[in-house]
Amino acid sequence: MILPPLASADDIEKIARNILVGARAWGKFPTPVDELIAYSELSVAKGVDLSETEPSLITIGRLFAGKVSRKVLGIFDFRDKTIYLDHSQRESRKNFIKLHETGHGVISWQKDLIGCLDDEDTIAPEIKEEFEREASFFASAGLFQLERFDEEAAKLPLSLRSARALGQKFGGSAQAAIRRYVERSPKRCAVLVLHPLERNGGVHARVRNYFESPSFSKAFGGLTWPDQCGWEFPFVKEMQFKRKEHVTGQLTTTTPKLEALSLQYHFFDSTFAVFIFLFPDGEKNTSRVTILPAESLSEAQAAT
Repeated sequence: MILPPLASADDIEKIARNILVGARAWGKFPTPVDELIAYSELSVAKGVDLSETEPSLITIGRLFAGKVSRKVLGIFDFRDKTIYLDHSQRESRKNFIKLHETGHGVISWQKDLIGCLDDEDTIAPEIKEEFEREASFFASAGLFQLERFDEEAAKLPLSLRSARALGQKFGGSAQAAIRRYVERSPKRCAVLVLHPLERNGGVHARVRNYFESPSFSKAFGGLTWPDQCGWEFPFVKEMQFKRKEHVTGQLTTTTPKLEALSLQYHFFDSTFAVFIFLFPDGEKNTSRVTILPAESLSEAQAAT
């Protein structure tokens, strides 16, 4: 899914930078999310877990809920400046949600609009959708420390392992790191995100998301994928045989101009989603840094 750029992106990055610098979090790894929240004069609710609480029962103040697949993962109360969380999430995922909700609290025009509404007023769906995009943009900028992420990425080879390693370094989830890695890369690359394999009506995997780097889109015009990928895709066969990770994939697809395009791909199954990292043959992929697969790294650490 390729979304148009946010008109407010520069302003949101300025807000994120001011908070990172003010909280003395710039250059700290992993990013000290709780320090950013405290500097913003917000707080995370104690003793409330959205995984165990019906969100509709939280009725105090003016709320802004963030949903993923109908599940509420975070809520921000504008009046009490309080963040409510689903604490059943992985810590790396919670970090992003915390900063997403923080975004609602620190993006000035969101505060101004919500603050002037009466209790019976509602936000237009298109405004709510834009507010959600802005909050997620802030979360990514803050968690990955703006250009610090780009600087660290430039030291590493073009690979899915690099993106995942950056996620661990900054304290973010693999999915959030991979998306930022691709969307900000100066190199031609893309990532296809799939749901886990389904076997009803044949073996297939539904497409969850798709992102391209600007240079990839410029070179190939933006690839399109079916709503679900079937047995004709080599990575679906790998999902069927429960492969975990590799960096040796090769496939041929078609550009919007109906030209054949040969792509290399890296494969990673996180159990929650499957990531297919794509780049064209001949894309420069060199670095003095070698990143071991996760299982090899664990074995090396255990031996020391």
